[in-house]
Amino acid sequence: MPDLRKAWVWYGVAAFVVAADQASKAAIMAAFKLGEGVALTGFFNLVFVFNRGAAFSFLAGAGGWQRWFFAVLALAVSAYIVTLLRKHAGQKLMCTALAMVMGGAIGNVVDRFVHGAVVDFLDVHVADWHWPAFNVADSAICIGVVLLLWLQLRESK
Repeated sequence: MPDLRKAWVWYGVAAFVVAADQASKAAIMAAFKLGEGVALTGFFNLVFVFNRGAAFSFLAGAGGWQRWFFAVLALAVSAYIVTLLRKHAGQKLMCTALAMVMGGAIGNVVDRFVHGAVVDFLDVHVADWHWPAFNVADSAICIGVVLLLWLQLRESK
């Protein structure tokens, strides 16, 4: 039987990701008007943009249905992660990765409900080529997925 008390640690990690994500987005929205930004280095800007799609603005131009689709998908994935965290609460690296994915997903869902789109603000570029803007939630999701893939590759050897 899983130790549910241990799972609460991982819910705390996810809550920390949500809080950091939402605080960073609030700071950007307070500092900039939509579409504004500032260059911090020759390769990194802070900008304030809305992303109505998913990663890399996938489906951003769709008719609006994608807002609810991605919100429901993120909530469903988060619910599944809750069950995984309960089942594997003692596996620290796996649970850290899962908690980061869940926290990032919930952080972006909050934006979809509050703003109708996800707030993005980190802009990395080389010369005139810009990586799609992203945020703390996106970063947590990517780090979590990379950790999960690394764990899977390590176990398959």
